[in-house]
Amino acid sequence: MLDTIFEYQQAYLRKVKRYAYKRYMHQSIQFTNRLTGILGARGVGKTTFLLQYLLDVAIADDKKLYFSVDNFEIASLFDVAKEFEKVGGELLIIDEIHKYHNFEIELKKIYDILDIKVIFSGSSALQLDHSKADLSRRAVIHYVKGLSFREFLEFKTSKKFKVFSLDDILHNHTQLANDLLEEIKPYKYFKEYLTYGYYPFYFESDEDYLLKLSQTINTVIEVDIPSIFPIEYKNIINLKKLVKLLCTSKPFKVNLQELMKRMELNDYKSLYRFIDYLHKAKIITAIKAPARSDTIFSKPDKLYLNNTNLLFAYCQNSEIGTLREIFFTTMLDNITTVNKGDFLVNEKYIFEIGGKNKTFKQIKDTKNSYVCADDIEVGFKNKIPLYLFGFLY
Repeated sequence: MLDTIFEYQQAYLRKVKRYAYKRYMHQSIQFTNRLTGILGARGVGKTTFLLQYLLDVAIADDKKLYFSVDNFEIASLFDVAKEFEKVGGELLIIDEIHKYHNFEIELKKIYDILDIKVIFSGSSALQLDHSKADLSRRAVIHYVKGLSFREFLEFKTSKKFKVFSLDDILHNHTQLANDLLEEIKPYKYFKEYLTYGYYPFYFESDEDYLLKLSQTINTVIEVDIPSIFPIEYKNIINLKKLVKLLCTSKPFKVNLQELMKRMELNDYKSLYRFIDYLHKAKIITAIKAPARSDTIFSKPDKLYLNNTNLLFAYCQNSEIGTLREIFFTTMLDNITTVNKGDFLVNEKYIFEIGGKNKTFKQIKDTKNSYVCADDIEVGFKNKIPLYLFGFLY
């Protein structure tokens, strides 16, 4: 078995050598723990990242091993790890682990018994079942995103651009924008990014990208979600229907009762579960008020497709206001809704999203409030160019 896995690994490594670009994860993720999980949506580049790490890590080739669960019929992950350790193995990388039943128990055995470092990857929807094995004390989990606007620009231009912190953008955005404009014209590339730029496989082949993206999402709905959550086959159609319905609903006019009616559902709990499944799989984004419980049965205030590329893949018409809000929610974390303004970030900063003529009317006299304006290259005071938030990672 190990010989076969090594052969597959060499084939993968020969392929990944063609992709020299190193994404933000290479700087932000440190593999110091003995058990590390890399979770993220299908297509965001988890496998490429892990193979690049495998190439770079200072360990002899015969002491590191990569395999994907969906490429082999493996009876026991523990047995593979044990056999590898027996021949001097030090680093084992297991891809697509959510497709292995009871993987938690196997990882716990490997961690507790063997002297080997393990990195595993899986769907962003993957749930560590603590009733099977308490991995929370053992595994460090990292979530990875698709390309930021900054990374997309680096791919396109072969130039390097700095990562900005949120504090940088809020308090020094005018200087940051002016510095960028000496290097690049952001709006030359921004529409292309919004349409095609979130998933790295766009740069492998841009032909039929949106079709390939919709096929990728179908795989998530048909294969990945059922492998993680208890869902009947007939309800897979409901998941697809919910995704399409978001194309016809503005985020600020989401009507859950209307969604139930159009999906032919009889109870709110089923709808909440479907929303939760798609949210965790990074197909949609559900944003709630800060005071609301984080349980799946608390009502979301806004529902979006997860990123702007999905909007172009699934929706015939993309409203510009929705597009701008999705871009903002994709680039930032810890977002909730707020009474005045569109979003509350980090429980402190209030943002109103709009075009270049957007005013402060909705957030007038509100502390820590900002307008994020599209179609402006340089902002002034608390009015910030929207594209700058694409430099947060």
